[in-house]
Amino acid sequence: MRIFRHYEGLPPELKGGAVAVGNFDGVHLGHRAVIGEAGLIARAGDPSVPWGVLTFEPHPRLLFKPDQEPFRLSPFRIKSRHIEEMGVDFMVVLHFDMALAKHPAESFVDEIVVGALGASHVIAGYDFQFGAKRRGNCQMLLAMGQEHGYGFTCVPAVTDDGGEPYSSTRVRDYLQSGDPRGAAAVLGRPFEIEGRVEHGDKRGRTIGFPTANVHLGEYIHPSFGVYAVRAGVDQGGETHWIDGVANLGMRPTYETQGVTLEVHLFDFDEDLYGKHLRVALIEHLRPERKFNGLTELQTQIGKDSAQAREILAQ
Repeated sequence: MRIFRHYEGLPPELKGGAVAVGNFDGVHLGHRAVIGEAGLIARAGDPSVPWGVLTFEPHPRLLFKPDQEPFRLSPFRIKSRHIEEMGVDFMVVLHFDMALAKHPAESFVDEIVVGALGASHVIAGYDFQFGAKRRGNCQMLLAMGQEHGYGFTCVPAVTDDGGEPYSSTRVRDYLQSGDPRGAAAVLGRPFEIEGRVEHGDKRGRTIGFPTANVHLGEYIHPSFGVYAVRAGVDQGGETHWIDGVANLGMRPTYETQGVTLEVHLFDFDEDLYGKHLRVALIEHLRPERKFNGLTELQTQIGKDSAQAREILAQ
């Protein structure tokens, strides 16, 4: 997938495509339906029609509410990977700043969708809004498509078996209530935290449970506590998944600062410092708590590890 951080001067072979438009934080099953519809349209006729995605970074909420707690489900690097895995040909990433936020919706369509991308078909979710004061919506995209000659498809809400729409809000609610399985049902895959492994205080090694430490950065903070996890380690260009147990939180026993994900990988003893690690949260085992010394902590980690092994074996 080719990624462009601007919309001017796109290669001619990428113009005239079927383009899905949206923020797509999390790339959940509802988002995948929108992006997938663009792919179906692109591949249905002329094989030269490109399959594209038009999205925004950073997330608009960071512009309007910069002081709020981290909330991202998929920072840009991770969002790009999930979209690329679908087979998309190209992605245009618009820098979301105040100038773009104040851009009139009609001009957004004229200058970007029609002028820069030359889209032959535009696909959006039923609740997509854009432009100054969020005046742009599916009705506007349809009407302007009739004026400019591009096709438009509004993808209705995609729901689960209970009739509840898939949404990023649902994923956040599940994660913050300690239900990673619920989040996975909306995402279509386990929720992952990915980051570079950093040097910690190495206390884990002294009690027989060495950990790989990853800071959450702009990721949402799931419910603090201990999780059964699967960690993806890059080996020879492929991701090798290893079972483990992880503590996510503030480490109250040591009174440390900042939220950290500490991952203990089962039956693994390789140097991970400086490498990127993907950590999939599978099940929440217990809340985070403070222990009275290393012996009590060591005993509990042993119990957590045994429980995680049993869950992951299923």
